[in-house]
Amino acid sequence: ADEHLDLDDGRWEDIHVVTGALKLFFRELPEPLVPFSHFDKFIAAIKMQDPTRKGRCVRDLVFSLPPAHHDTMKVLFRHLSRVIEYKEENRMSVQSIAIVFGPTLLRPASEEGNMAMHMVFQNQVVEHILNQYGYIF
Repeated sequence: ADEHLDLDDGRWEDIHVVTGALKLFFRELPEPLVPFSHFDKFIAAIKMQDPTRKGRCVRDLVFSLPPAHHDTMKVLFRHLSRVIEYKEENRMSVQSIAIVFGPTLLRPASEEGNMAMHMVFQNQVVEHILNQYGYIF
């Protein structure tokens, strides 16, 4: 909206406030960053055994996203990659980021089925995209 945020305000100094706001933003979207229509396709891709086919399929799926989703994903994952560069200081490895953002960025349209199994694959998709950022984008 037209709200102006003063990022020099002291309440923004706590990184947990900023990261919580970022996660909340993506969680509250009416449709996740990976649209519902793509959820099963990403899960099928991440289950592929052949790493070359898996990589190409995930990359093609990312490019098939609507432009706003693709562009947002590119910027978000670039930022998350930078966070991972400082994993020794912030303890946020690729796996940690994937656990935090997997269920937020892609989720099924309905919560039917095995949520625990979905979560494993959701995390793997995010981890894969982070690990292959240069190839995918």
